[in-house]
Amino acid sequence: MNAVVAISSPMPVPVGLQSFLAIDFGTKRTGIAVGNRIMRTAQSVGTVKAQGDTRFALIEKYLKDWQPDAIVIGVPYHPDGAAHENTARAKRFGRQLHGRFALPVFEVDERYSTTEALSSGALDADSASACIILEQFLRSLP
Repeated sequence: MNAVVAISSPMPVPVGLQSFLAIDFGTKRTGIAVGNRIMRTAQSVGTVKAQGDTRFALIEKYLKDWQPDAIVIGVPYHPDGAAHENTARAKRFGRQLHGRFALPVFEVDERYSTTEALSSGALDADSASACIILEQFLRSLP
C-alpha cells in the first residue's frame, strides 16, 4: 500500500480499515476528528495548538487514545483546483505522519471545509473542519 493516497486515486481503501483519525492541518492549529466506516459518521475531538515535535507528540496521544486503523488528512487547494503553498505543507505533513506512526494516510481535498464549519456555527472551526473532511472521506467509501 502506498504511504499517502488521494481518495480520488484508483486504489480502493481496504475494507479492513474501519476506524480513522482525521486531521485538518494548519500551520498554527490542527483540528482532529475520529470516525468509523460502519457508522460513516465523524466526531470532533479537539484542536492541537502546537508546531514541530510538540504537535506530533499531541497527535500521538490522540492516536493512542482512539487507536485508528488509518489517518485522513485534508489537503487544501485554490477554488480552481490549483495547488498552493499550504497544499505542499499538508502533503508533507501526511508523509511525516505515515513515517512516524506507520499508519496508512489518505488525502482528501478539503476546499471550503473551514467555511462550512464556520457557517454551521462551530465553536472550534479546526476540529469541525476535520470532522467535515472525515465525513466526506467516509461517504466516498463503498
